Amino acid sequence: MASLDSVSIAVFLGAALVMAGILSSLLALRFGAPLLLVFLLIGMLAGDSGPGRLQFDDVRTTYLVGSVALALILFDGGLKTRFQSIRTVLAPSMVLATIGVLLTALITAPVAKYALDLNWTEASLVGAVVASTDAAAVFLLVHTQGLRLRPRVGATLEAESGTNDPFAIFLTLMLVEYISSGESSLAHIVLEFAREALLGAVVGVIGGRLVVLALNRVALPQGLHAPFVTTAALVIFGAAQIAHASGFLAVYLAGIIIGNRPTRAHNSVVTFLDAATWLAQIVMFVLLGLLVSPHRLLGSAGPAVIVAFALMLVARPVAVFLCLAPFKFNWREKVFIAWTGLRGAVAIFLASIPMLVGLSKAYLYFDVAFVVVIISLLLQGWTLAPAARRLHVALPRAERGPRRVELDLPGQLEQQLVGYPVRAKSLYFRRGLIPSWSKPTLVIRDERILTPTEADPVAAGDYIYLLAPPEKAEALDRFFVDMAPSTAPDPHMLGDFVVLGEHTLGELAEIYGVAVAEDQAKLTLADYFDIHLDYAPKEGAELVLDPIVLVARSIGGGRVNVVGLRLPEDEEETVPLTRAQKFKRKLAEIWSSVAGV
Repeated sequence: MASLDSVSIAVFLGAALVMAGILSSLLALRFGAPLLLVFLLIGMLAGDSGPGRLQFDDVRTTYLVGSVALALILFDGGLKTRFQSIRTVLAPSMVLATIGVLLTALITAPVAKYALDLNWTEASLVGAVVASTDAAAVFLLVHTQGLRLRPRVGATLEAESGTNDPFAIFLTLMLVEYISSGESSLAHIVLEFAREALLGAVVGVIGGRLVVLALNRVALPQGLHAPFVTTAALVIFGAAQIAHASGFLAVYLAGIIIGNRPTRAHNSVVTFLDAATWLAQIVMFVLLGLLVSPHRLLGSAGPAVIVAFALMLVARPVAVFLCLAPFKFNWREKVFIAWTGLRGAVAIFLASIPMLVGLSKAYLYFDVAFVVVIISLLLQGWTLAPAARRLHVALPRAERGPRRVELDLPGQLEQQLVGYPVRAKSLYFRRGLIPSWSKPTLVIRDERILTPTEADPVAAGDYIYLLAPPEKAEALDRFFVDMAPSTAPDPHMLGDFVVLGEHTLGELAEIYGVAVAEDQAKLTLADYFDIHLDYAPKEGAELVLDPIVLVARSIGGGRVNVVGLRLPEDEEETVPLTRAQKFKRKLAEIWSSVAGV
């Protein structure tokens, strides 16, 4: 009975710790504290040096839980990554994720050697442990602080943080192996990395394709799609690790492929994984906090602080500026990307590997990584939003999206039912606009279900349901939020090659001789973009209005407010592509074919 009681107590305490972590997130959000830091502190307070007095030193369990948690976090990040948003920044992201991690480790190593009195191999291990940015920290802090980053900056950070963990893990394992056995060579390291990366990519792509096939072909009972995808992600991760490939790279690529293909129950899968990822992060950080000994930290805190500041202020910025030099990033964007090199659970997780294999000074690596993470979350995490605004890489905050309901329709994958409450100030209610690719299907009014014809005209407070392709459902949001106040059109701008979005197609037709259908003459240019674009308007978006091409020059309140006109005679002659451009285009085509996007 005593053993049963001990199990019950362990279950109770574990659940209580996780619940404390969940409830503490509300307090952290209120005061802007980095949530990951809160979870770590919960673990420390529950540990043997805190009021909780829990004795926990099981590194093997921590490593197992950390591996599962990181796999789920990376899979969830890949699942939410739209390939269209990152394809233009793949090159800089991959350079940062590989060469950037290596440079960061190499620049940090000399500081660690002299600050911590280590040899060069041990100092390099410290550099490798803290070199990678943490996907969970970047995704979570950017989202919880309500930041809307410039598309190129946000996509670069997203792709880099999602793909640099495999390289950092590889570096750490290679250095641990070298310290343990004392035998390794540069050729061996290069071959091992190539094998792990290639096999990981193959396992990820094949695994992702198989999951898509199974989701769409196997008639699973309702509610089992999300658990199936989650366990499939762990199967892909485990299979890659058993094959001595990069499981973390495999699971991230599998997430990208699944997220960019039409599948059944996509929304329930994403919702389930959001909850699973939150829980995984909380459990992982609490366990890592339990392993920390504040008394032991005191001995290495000073040198660890030096390593942390050298990493944040020297190593990461130098690596970012060198890696992004060939690409067209301005200095503000480079500074922000350098400052957003957040360290999180990955660093502490990697530092547990030397403890797991029993290296000498293993606890020193762990303590240094812990101090680096604490300082990174405090300084970089708390200043992320102000830095984005001061460096002008943050876009104005979008209004909180409407309550969107998405329902999958059995038997097909092309359409789903999307529902919204109709607001009195919404674009749909005021202007009657709806994209050409969506179709109103039913309206709910006063608890009655009506057809669109019976409900015409739609009233404020109604609920409307539309058929729309799943990949475009989010683009409907802008039609059901309150419209931003528009400025009065400037008559002097009409007649130039840039016009305001409030001018109508009829006005454009009179001046430029464009043929416009009579029923569209009263549409404004902003309306024309809203109806015909498959996504929310962005700067540079183009639409053809024969023989003119309309180009979105400025966006305000989610709508196009300034439109550029590209006339036929303005079109430039086609410039032959260079070999490098042809090669890049061919690579993009191959990836699109493989990923199915």
